[in-house]
Amino acid sequence: MRKILRNTREKFNLTQKEIADKLNISRCTYTNIENGTKNPSFKLAMRIKSVFNYQKDDIFLDL
Repeated sequence: MRKILRNTREKFNLTQKEIADKLNISRCTYTNIENGTKNPSFKLAMRIKSVFNYQKDDIFLDL
C-alpha cells in the first residue's frame, strides 16, 4: 500500500498535508499510513480509495 499511496500522491502532485486535509486526518497519521507503520481503519481506507479515485481494491493488497 505504501508504494501505491506515495506514487499516486506524487502523480497528483499533492503533499502529505494536502491529502491528510482531504481525509480530515493529521499529516502525521497520513504519513504513518503511507510509510506502513500504521494501517488505516476500514472507513479511512474507503475514504483514501475515494480521494484517489481508485476503482479496484488493489490499493489494499499489502495490508
